[in-house]
Amino acid sequence: MKLAWQVSALLLSAATASRGLFAQQLPSSPETMQLRGVELRYVLPDPMFDNSQADPIKALYVNAWAFGSTKLAQLVRLADSTEINAFVVDVKDDTGCLLYPSEVQVAQQIGATKCVRTKDVQSRLDTLRAHNIYAIARIVVAKDPLLAERKPKWSVQNRDGSGLWRDRIGIAWVDAYNDSVWIYAAQLGQEAVRLGFNEVQFDYVRFPDEPKEAMAQAIFAARKQGESQREGVQAGIAILTQRIQPMGVPVTFDIFGLTSAATGDLGIGQVWEDFVSVADVVLPMVYPSHYYKGSYGLAWPNGEPYRVVRNALSEALERSRPLTRAATIRPYLQAFTLGRRKPRYTPHEIREQIRAAEELGINTWVLWNPRSVYQRDSLRPYRVQVATVTGGPL
Repeated sequence: MKLAWQVSALLLSAATASRGLFAQQLPSSPETMQLRGVELRYVLPDPMFDNSQADPIKALYVNAWAFGSTKLAQLVRLADSTEINAFVVDVKDDTGCLLYPSEVQVAQQIGATKCVRTKDVQSRLDTLRAHNIYAIARIVVAKDPLLAERKPKWSVQNRDGSGLWRDRIGIAWVDAYNDSVWIYAAQLGQEAVRLGFNEVQFDYVRFPDEPKEAMAQAIFAARKQGESQREGVQAGIAILTQRIQPMGVPVTFDIFGLTSAATGDLGIGQVWEDFVSVADVVLPMVYPSHYYKGSYGLAWPNGEPYRVVRNALSEALERSRPLTRAATIRPYLQAFTLGRRKPRYTPHEIREQIRAAEELGINTWVLWNPRSVYQRDSLRPYRVQVATVTGGPL
């Protein structure tokens, strides 16, 4: 009787969660169904510190093309069969184009609704909800060439009067000192929440990361007398939090991984304390490939994913420790190979980053691959409890 009760409870739990046995499309016949435990090679060490947060977010970045195509089904199946329980979806990416047709007036004025990636966003969000996948709306703020081209008065201008200032690859940026830029991002965030997204994540909440010589040619017309880049970013993130938090969803920010170690604003206006003191979650991008030679005493940071992430997140925790109120730290981890820089990022390199975070008690993270391609072996299988009797598993 006890064994029968255990099996019945297991099947009921899997059915109601939509993430267990049935979501993995295992055979439905009781005679052929096999209950799978967790393979030891996937199990990472228990965290060094207890993290009492229920169901910590473990997410994949999903670009707008993937979300709007048949690839979404593949990603949902991956989530159903692994520890993944959230997707970060591009609502506005760094082209300025939107995921879906928007009713926000500025979006319509600049043509951002003419280059949408899907027209059935609601049904796709319903699919995520049915699979218990937490939906996070990612909105890029300052790197918006579409907005910059269509509203030049909101944009960074060339000092020589020749028009829009552009970065090293020819991309125009909007002026992060201009409140209208932040209000537009906030309006898109509010719309995303009304559509059913569970959280709003803002990226490129900063000034361009260009050499001083290039920045010397940039004119920020909205800058107030004596206003610093840091103050411009502080004012912007205040606009975002004040407009999104009353809607009852978390407000989160992607920031450079180096902010946890920097004593200044990195020349882009980002200071660790400015974000963690107001946000619900901060997401430092601690990609090992982005750290320069010699970082943390490492000759080749990209080849040391565990040590880079461990060091970077240790600094982040230490930086947040003195604060009365500090946001949750949810790092972006590298799930891509950068050009020809070896090693290639296999499941081993990805799991090493996860291990580094979780040993510090950080059990929430996002994997980033710009193509939204992820290796199943990088992830733990969805945990299914195995009913046992004397002699071994059922």
